[in-house]
Amino acid sequence: MSSLNRELSEDSAFAAGRNSWNRHYHNSVVQPLLTDLYQITMAYAYWKSGKIDDHAVFDLFFRTNPFQGEFTIFAGLEECLKFLDSFHYSETDIEYLKHALPQGIEDEFFEYLSQLTAKDVTLYAIEEGSVAFPRVPLIKVAGPLIIVQLLETTLLTLVNYASLMATNAARYRMVAGKHIHLLEFGLRRAQGPDGGLSASKYSYI
Repeated sequence: MSSLNRELSEDSAFAAGRNSWNRHYHNSVVQPLLTDLYQITMAYAYWKSGKIDDHAVFDLFFRTNPFQGEFTIFAGLEECLKFLDSFHYSETDIEYLKHALPQGIEDEFFEYLSQLTAKDVTLYAIEEGSVAFPRVPLIKVAGPLIIVQLLETTLLTLVNYASLMATNAARYRMVAGKHIHLLEFGLRRAQGPDGGLSASKYSYI
């Protein structure tokens, strides 16, 4: 094998491995407890009212463009899908909730939470990287009321920051023009290591 062919083969293998890792890698911070206590208490209210079989459809949208701009670049969809795919309360999550929630909540509610997954949730979305506008749904989630309620805060944080970064990068590209190389160099000033990696990813988008 020639040196060039060997390098191309190695590059292809690296790219395949990287893409496979990216599809399956899940940020350990993004899990069901990355939410507001309000969402858990809402879930309890629904459960207490016998609404476990109710179905709901939620739209995720924004009201104004960032930076006083005229458009937004939608991003964060991949992380939302990974979150739905892995949604499950662990035993330690349940133990934490038993201490965080008020006394007197029935054990049956915690047992119900421990069995929850997002397998019955359907997510509809525009394509990641698309230009989006205020009050037009970016994501629509349909499924059991309690579960889609529990998804709300996490989906918002995954989409809001990602779309902000992607929109900011697009504005830089428009100003710089098509033939200027732009380098993302924000790790040292980002909000922690995950903020830095996320900023790089969504700037690229």
